[in-house]
Parts: sequence; C-alpha cells; structure tokens
Amino acid sequence: MTDAAPATATDDSPADRLDRLPLNRKHLKVLTGSGLGWALDAMDVGLISFIIAALAVQWQLVPGQTAWIASVGFIGMAIGATLGGLLADRFGRRQVFALTLIVYGVATGASALVGGLALLLVFRFFVGLGLGAELPVASTYVSEFAPARIRGRLIVILEAFWAIGWTAAALIGYLVIPGSADGWRWAFALGAVPAVYALVVRWGLPESARWLAGRGRVVEADAVVREFEAAAPVGSRRADAATAPERMPVAAASVAPVVAPTTRQRLAALWSAEFRARTGSLWLVWFCVNFSYYGAFIWIPTILVSQGYDLVRSFGFTLIITLAQLPGYAVAAWLIEVWGRRLTLSVFLAGSAVAAVLFGTAGSEAMIIGTGMALSFFNLGAWGALYAVTPEMYPTSMRATGSGWAAGVGRLASIAAPLTVPPLLALGGAPALFVVFAAFFAVAALAAWGLADRRGAALDDR
Repeated sequence: MTDAAPATATDDSPADRLDRLPLNRKHLKVLTGSGLGWALDAMDVGLISFIIAALAVQWQLVPGQTAWIASVGFIGMAIGATLGGLLADRFGRRQVFALTLIVYGVATGASALVGGLALLLVFRFFVGLGLGAELPVASTYVSEFAPARIRGRLIVILEAFWAIGWTAAALIGYLVIPGSADGWRWAFALGAVPAVYALVVRWGLPESARWLAGRGRVVEADAVVREFEAAAPVGSRRADAATAPERMPVAAASVAPVVAPTTRQRLAALWSAEFRARTGSLWLVWFCVNFSYYGAFIWIPTILVSQGYDLVRSFGFTLIITLAQLPGYAVAAWLIEVWGRRLTLSVFLAGSAVAAVLFGTAGSEAMIIGTGMALSFFNLGAWGALYAVTPEMYPTSMRATGSGWAAGVGRLASIAAPLTVPPLLALGGAPALFVVFAAFFAVAALAAWGLADRRGAALDDR
C-alpha cells in the first residue's frame, strides 16, 4: 500500500517551525499538562470496575444492572467523542479540553452522593460525556505541537499517563473501597479532582498553533511558536536559524489550503475518496479494541470474585496486572519510531489476542497474574500506538473531527461489551468469553494494515 504525500504548510509557516524544533520544556509542559488530565480520566474509568464489584455485593445487584453502570458511561463517551472532535475543530483544542475535564470531574464527585442505581446511572452518563470528548482532543492537541521525528513517541508517552491513572485507581480500589461500606463513595469523591485541574489546563497551556494558523489567526500562531522557539537550547536555535528559509513577515507566511472549513464538510470528507479507506480501517480497529479492552478490564475484578476470590484478593491481583501497562507503553513508544505505526500496532494487537486466550484458560493464581500481565502489556501498548496513529490520518482542519468520530465508533463497542459479558459468562464461562475478546483483537490486527503510516512525516496542515 502506498501512502500519498499530502500537501503541507509551505515557506516558513508555524507548522514548519514546530517540526524543526528540538524537544524542550514547552513540549514537556504540553505533554504533562495533557497527560495529567489523561491520567485523571483513566483513574475514573478504572475506579468504576472496582466500584461495580463492591456495589454488586452492597446493593445486591444482578449482572444486568451492574453491566448498565459501565455501559451508560460508554453511551456518554460515544456522544462526547463525536461532539468533542467537532467542537475542537470549530472552537479550538484548549477550550474544549478544559470544558470536558470540568464536566466529568463534577459528575464523578456528584456520584459519591447517590443513594440508588437510577441517579448513579444519570451521573455516569455525564461522566462519560466529558471523558469521551477529552481523550481524542488531548491526543490531537499534543500531536500538533510534537516535532515530526518524535511525534508518535510523544503520543504513546501521553497514552502512558493512562497507566498511571489506572494504577491509582487500582490502589484506591485495593486500599479504600474495601475499607468501609462508604469506600466506594470516597473513591468517587477523589474523582472530582479534575474539575479543579481543568482551571490549570485552561490558563496554563497554549492553543494549538496549527489550529490557529488554519483559522487564519497567523499572528497568534506565530506568538505561540515563538514561545516554543525561545524555550529551545541556544545551540539548536542557532542551527535552526542557519538552515531555515528567510523568515517571512507573519501576515505573509503561506499556510496550506483548508480541506474542510465547515462542520458539514468535515463530516463529508471522512468518507471522501482520499480518506475513506483510512476511516473504514480506523473505525474497525477502534471498535474491536474497545470491545475487547473494556469487556475484559472492566470485568476482571468481578470475574475473579465470581471464581471465589474475595474483594481484597481480587483487587490485589488486578493491581499487579495493571502495573504491566507501563512497560507495554515503554516498548511501544520505542518501537513506533523504529518499526513504524502499522507494524507496531498490529504486533501488539496480535500479542493481546494470544494473551486473552491464555488468561481465559488460566487455572492457578500464578497463571492468572502472569497471563493478566501479558494481556495488560500488549493491550495498553496497542492503545498507545492507536492513539499515535489516529490524529495522523487527517489534515488539521478535520483532525479532531476524524479522531473524535473514530473514538465515538469505538465507544459503541464499549457500550455493547459490558452488556455482552454476563450472557457469555453464563454460556461458556471465562474461557469462551476471552476467546471472543481474542477474536476481536485479531480482526483489529488485520485492519491496522489499512492505515497510512506517517512515521517521521510532517502532519498534513490543510
């Protein structure tokens, strides 16, 4: 498959200047500022898997009811992802990023006060709405600042903050939730932290220079890029000045033409001749990965409890399994700039398929932990590669829309997965359930080869 080279910004545009920069403290500020929000998101998603296991016992919920606690959040995520991408392309990355953090942080804190299932479901929907919008916007935002030669690696590192948040959730699940009847309420209360953090994000991070330039706000884009250039080491600034073309006046700097200036055109362009193959492959990968990931990891604590382990022991196993996420991200971050996007993503998805089968048939504690860690390693490495490749599939004028809709389609699988788990468990137990998850991982591994591989290439700034 040949990837046609798209048109990019020309002359000495903000995009060209960003791609020439070395990694510096401004990049790290964008990465950590976005990553901490990402970690807080992960903490919220991870907490619900432990809270479901506790509420199933405390409220005497049947499997269908506990499944809806997870699925209603994913309904919100599906809507949030599609709307968030559209809003970010229209109003900017930073504003939407901050707003989504506020929405889900407040809704999570309010969940701590509920007295029954119905109100909890309402708040979980709003939590999902904010969370679903935040993730694709954050990856789009960081990708637009990252130099081309290390862009994939930085996005995988961004995704690695998910492991930090999920580990925090596992610690809270292990130490806080079993401690008292109100342990799950305290866990939800901790999820309100993002509402405060959102204010830091709103005022502390710059707007995307690529987005500003695409909207014709070249003076503002130039000011943002100058901040990044000023943060570069002195030696690299001299080298850049020597090799860069003569700096044009800001107003005259040439910017690539916009592919899709309106919302209607952005949505239509997803299925245009240029992008339909990428969109189809991307949506299939997102759907399959979401189905298997959320079907497995949301239910792992509950499945372990159903196999005879008490809450504390099952939560302890889950905590150990979760720790394998970080090396998974680390290896993916290295390979994605060595092997490229497609091969890295496909290999980690294939590894996830094998690990899922082994986990489903594990009979001893050692096998449960070992195969669970393998599943965690490969699956989260695949997530890192997927978030890296997704924003690269589309030009700047529709990048957040494309990323958001891919994530939204994936969330449809997230809705179905928790509802599918109980009947599959009843029908064939854990072995049959995890064979199904493995099949979805295998399909995703094949679909990954329909994506464009833009390792080391400049982003399409049309």
